[in-house]
Amino acid sequence: MPTVALLTAGHLLHFELAVAYEIFGNPPREATQGWYDVQLCGPGPVRVGPFVVEPDHGLDQVAGADTVIVPACVDIDDPPPPELIEAVRAAHESGARVASLCTGAFVLGAAGLLDGRRATTHWAHAAELSARHPKALVDPDVLYTDNGSVLTAAGKAAAVDLCLHLVHLDHGAAIANSVARRLVMPPHRPGGQAQFVSTPVQVSGDHVLAHVLAWVQQRLDQPLTVTDMARKANTSPRNLGRQFRSVMGQTPIQWLLTQRVRRAQELLEATDKSIESVAVATGMGTATTLRRQFKRVVGVPPDSYRRSFRSKEPA
Repeated sequence: MPTVALLTAGHLLHFELAVAYEIFGNPPREATQGWYDVQLCGPGPVRVGPFVVEPDHGLDQVAGADTVIVPACVDIDDPPPPELIEAVRAAHESGARVASLCTGAFVLGAAGLLDGRRATTHWAHAAELSARHPKALVDPDVLYTDNGSVLTAAGKAAAVDLCLHLVHLDHGAAIANSVARRLVMPPHRPGGQAQFVSTPVQVSGDHVLAHVLAWVQQRLDQPLTVTDMARKANTSPRNLGRQFRSVMGQTPIQWLLTQRVRRAQELLEATDKSIESVAVATGMGTATTLRRQFKRVVGVPPDSYRRSFRSKEPA
């Protein structure tokens, strides 16, 4: 039975610690081949939000764990305890898989585990993580990163994504999806790919782009051009481009391709349509074009995405 050590040293945030304990400490019914042996490891009792957590083991047990989880720190300006840093470093050197949740990445950085590796943390602290550890490749736009033996998650709910990702690696998609259903969470993307947060830009109803965006969304299966969009907006293609860059932060074509990919995601999740049919239904034309654009936006091929997100009962 693989051991998961949850570190309870320093000043921790209760959400991330509770998430990790819930996922790794509560096996789903489908996990008939065994689960995890969860151990709370720390130098002594520690206050976690309004709670006091009593560890099961000391930090000397961390080096023998298969997976080490470093929850979020309350204050990134409060240096992590030296014994915590040393325990994390020793565990990694012993071959453990080390994962941080939210600002726990600062502990991994202090242990030297982020040098030369992709890493992330809560977007509000990403710049500071990069400044303190310039050798780390900090990416503030992803939900989590997977370097094999070193993994990092962004803030709060992204801790769930990373923990489910670890379950997926250890037990497969079906078990990970079962855990996700218990948490009333959507399944997450597989295998170390960039997990981009899709944040729709809000456009007020009276803005010139508002009706254009809605019009395009209803015609994603059609061969639209920037000229078509500009004509609908009663403006020139050049002026439309300026407005898109100002409001959306990208060109009209970039936005259009992204919307086609988002629609493809919906069809891959909920229907039995072939990749070729999805390409046609989203205005991509060919499966080759769909695969290229899908990989660019989502980070994984459409086939892989479907295997992870496929509904049990396609529409």
